[in-house]
Amino acid sequence: MSYSTADSLRPVTLDDVRGAQKMLAGVARVTAMETSRHLSQLVGSPVHLKCENLQRTGSFKLRGAYVRIAGLLPEQRAAGVVAASAGNHAQGVALASALLGVHATVFMPDGAPLPKISATREYGAEVRLHGQVVDETLAAAQEYAAETGAVFIHPFDHPDVIAGQGTVGLEILDQCPEVGTIVVGVGGGGLAAGIAVAVKAIRPDVRIVGVQAEGAAAYPPSLAAGRPVSVRQPVTMADGIKVGRPGDVPFALVEELVDEVRTVGEDHLSAALLLCLERAKLVVEPAGAAPVAALLAEPGGFAGPVVAVLSGGNVDPVLMQRVLRHGMSAQGRYLAVRLRLTDRPGALATLLGVLSDADANVLDISHVRTDPRLGLSEAEVELQLETKGPAHCAEVGHALREAGYTVID
Repeated sequence: MSYSTADSLRPVTLDDVRGAQKMLAGVARVTAMETSRHLSQLVGSPVHLKCENLQRTGSFKLRGAYVRIAGLLPEQRAAGVVAASAGNHAQGVALASALLGVHATVFMPDGAPLPKISATREYGAEVRLHGQVVDETLAAAQEYAAETGAVFIHPFDHPDVIAGQGTVGLEILDQCPEVGTIVVGVGGGGLAAGIAVAVKAIRPDVRIVGVQAEGAAAYPPSLAAGRPVSVRQPVTMADGIKVGRPGDVPFALVEELVDEVRTVGEDHLSAALLLCLERAKLVVEPAGAAPVAALLAEPGGFAGPVVAVLSGGNVDPVLMQRVLRHGMSAQGRYLAVRLRLTDRPGALATLLGVLSDADANVLDISHVRTDPRLGLSEAEVELQLETKGPAHCAEVGHALREAGYTVID
């Protein structure tokens, strides 16, 4: 299953995906399908999570990378391969190359998370750091390919890669034959295109919904224009789908086969990541949580049974901390309050007692005694509180006012 540059726009077929599935036997895992009771209640029909975050290398990317590299001619393999990625594709190419005995060079941005750089090296690839954004890294990788003869492995814009990603769709049909809607995150479009090719050929009635982050949503304007268009400076925490322009090959398939592409905001992305962690006990990166974010944003907008594809779980611990805080804040589980009290011994202890009785957990506190705005006997306190949700926030505010404190908005 190898395509030359001349026919790289050749349509991907169900036979291609089935061929990729045979090629991946014993290489890629058939990942679990987990039912989410919480999301099922929210949506009003069964919701299942396709756990590609539990795939080898932590994402679906191994599938397409392996099929692409396995399809190279012997002389192409001998020249080695090169890729550009901030993380998931890098690891997929690194492991696929190691399994196939091919030398891999992977260009990664200077700011790529250290765990992803380390994992890529541990899988056997030579890592080169270049550029501040993926576009600069991509250009460096393509320049390297032109200079050395190494084969450039695109993360989504090649039929072999799309066929490999499409094996996720075949597994979904096997694991949930009654599926009504498949929800999948969209960056360049390789995963959505591959799933659509496989699923629509067998079950054309299944609705396929793509999801993009609002700050990196190139597909809606591209679909409106009828051709791939670029989004300048995409911004989102979901780096796995932070792609400024759809690929030519997947765009044609998404335009033909994907029923709808929706967008979600950062609040819903962080809330989805938190939900996966708390309710499903699954570590999912923001891009992988995008389908769940879409369900949270409009739970009544999906015909069931629904399968949400959790595309990856490679999240940087530092980002995880930030996203979890953001998700808890979006759910009303953090409360910032500023209030004034009489500056006397024991006043702060009394305030903390009121908060304790209200079952609010103090995360941080700032106590100001000297400020021109304050009276001679006044002090100002700013607190960051952990609460149980919006209703509890209101209860805490009421308890403070009942105790005689002036809460400053």
